[in-house]
Amino acid sequence: MSRKKITVIGAGNVGASTAQRLAEKDFCDVVLVDIVEGMPQGKALDLMQSGPVYGYDSKVTGTNGYDDSANSDIVVITSGLPRKPGMSRDELLKVNAGIVKDVTLKSIAKSPKAMVIVISNPLDAMTYVAYKHSRLPANKVMGMAGILDSARFRCFIAMELGVSVKDITAFVLGGHGDTMVPSTKYTTVAGIPVEDLIPKAKLDAIVERTRKGGGEIVALLKTGSAYYAPSAAVAQMCESIVLDKKMILPCAVLSHGKYEGCDGLFVGLPAKLGQDGIEEVVKFKLAAEESAALSKSAEAVKELCDAVDRMGF
Repeated sequence: MSRKKITVIGAGNVGASTAQRLAEKDFCDVVLVDIVEGMPQGKALDLMQSGPVYGYDSKVTGTNGYDDSANSDIVVITSGLPRKPGMSRDELLKVNAGIVKDVTLKSIAKSPKAMVIVISNPLDAMTYVAYKHSRLPANKVMGMAGILDSARFRCFIAMELGVSVKDITAFVLGGHGDTMVPSTKYTTVAGIPVEDLIPKAKLDAIVERTRKGGGEIVALLKTGSAYYAPSAAVAQMCESIVLDKKMILPCAVLSHGKYEGCDGLFVGLPAKLGQDGIEEVVKFKLAAEESAALSKSAEAVKELCDAVDRMGF
């Protein structure tokens, strides 16, 4: 059986880290694409030379074009400008929409049957851009956001309670930005509702820190944004798809009929990921305030998508 092929577009911190995590999982070959001459080739060679030490046989290819990406099973789009300190995700909209449109068209021309996972920000709007220009069915286009946001939420809860992150299940829904909705109702620690373990004021503070999680890292780094956790999140999505694990993961998916106020938009919802991509959007019965917050988050996503349309992307 031939190995699956995953193309990662953009060989910056997020793309290179994603290629590394995928190579180390050893279930696919990886193609790393970037316009900077020599950079993807050098990083790919470095990753290939890690294989004998780490123990993986994944083939990693670096390229400045798209020929090597032909017949990919998954295309991961990390291309775009990162957020700078003080810059909102929305300010990235115009420049990154152009980049995502371009790389989507070029990659799908070579891999018309691929699935697309978008990491570029503003995430929900960029996933919409990729969907629009790929002309792929909705089950094959998704954005990586909710897993990252949920990981941050789980991390902060583990830090607060002094427990293993493995014991914490959490879902963060909605848009990938300040309006995201960390669902405390569905967040548990070894099956115990987190609302029973952390006082409300403290839990509210953790929710707020989660919403600002990306900005906190941007402010600390001064240049660039997070890449270790985003690459871990997208690798988990790829693993669930390629190995047909059918994990239920919060991803930016096209909503239809399951969540009020979200229809026709790419927003973070619980999705079952398997060999057919998004195999099901799972319906949660949200608390009334969470449902209202999700609708409000969807409105913010709609504004971005409307802006993308007005700009001609």
